Amino acid sequence: MVLEREPELATARVWLRRWRADDSEPFARINSDPDVMRHFPALLTRAESDALIGRFNAHFDDYGYGIWALEIPGVTSLAGFVGFKHVDFDAPFAPAVEIGWRMRRDLWGQGYATEAADAVLAHGFDALGFDEIISFTTQDNMRSRAVMERIGMMRDEAHDFDHPKLPLGHRQRPHVLYRARRSA
Repeated sequence: MVLEREPELATARVWLRRWRADDSEPFARINSDPDVMRHFPALLTRAESDALIGRFNAHFDDYGYGIWALEIPGVTSLAGFVGFKHVDFDAPFAPAVEIGWRMRRDLWGQGYATEAADAVLAHGFDALGFDEIISFTTQDNMRSRAVMERIGMMRDEAHDFDHPKLPLGHRQRPHVLYRARRSA
């Protein structure tokens, strides 16, 4: 697989790059997989998935960083995403920069998400100069929580919260908060 340009961030096994037009279809498949989207309120339609890529690109244009497409050379041109975005709702920990990820189901359990997230976290501190990076998920999303812990994030139980974009009583409303701070 040949990139149109060099990856923006790379590790031994993964490339993180800006989104391309040919990412739309595989990304829509990821976002319509019930296993992948289990900890999100709903599956995404193709139009919603395309709009999400648009928001990712706009975030890059506005801030110079964002959510990268995750490529695994020799395996797939689009495995999912890993990257940063600004928290876009009122919360005691906002304003904040969040690290997040999503990955194709058939690639779970192989360390790709952890490897990519670890590189992105380091990039946020070293190259972008962030003092703190947060991550959050539903209480029962143990896979995502495990990635947070493997990349050195610490749970901030005192600031676990009910996600304000989900209705009262929604089973996914309770969220856990993790933080990582730049080493002195």
